[in-house]
Amino acid sequence: MLAMKIFLLLIAAAVGYSLGRWGHYHLNIWLKNPSWAPHHWIFGLLLMAAVPFYPSTIKWMIFFFGLGLFISDLKDFLMMKVVGPDDEDETKKFFGID
Repeated sequence: MLAMKIFLLLIAAAVGYSLGRWGHYHLNIWLKNPSWAPHHWIFGLLLMAAVPFYPSTIKWMIFFFGLGLFISDLKDFLMMKVVGPDDEDETKKFFGID
């Protein structure tokens, strides 16, 4: 039972990471890299911070989803990029941390 819970938490983190990478890789291009858009690490951080307000049955799934979303944009967090476009000249890797 514990192994299944851990597996589901890892799946939630992988889905969060994949959606974050998809947003960085495709959504920004689709929106023409707007200058008003916040970086998606902020949404991951907000989800992780909001965990105490969720029911106990899904709180850890939401936390790990937010963690995956946060990790997918870790480079922008470390550079404290809050709002603005991503660099146009950077080579984007889907399974990288940009």
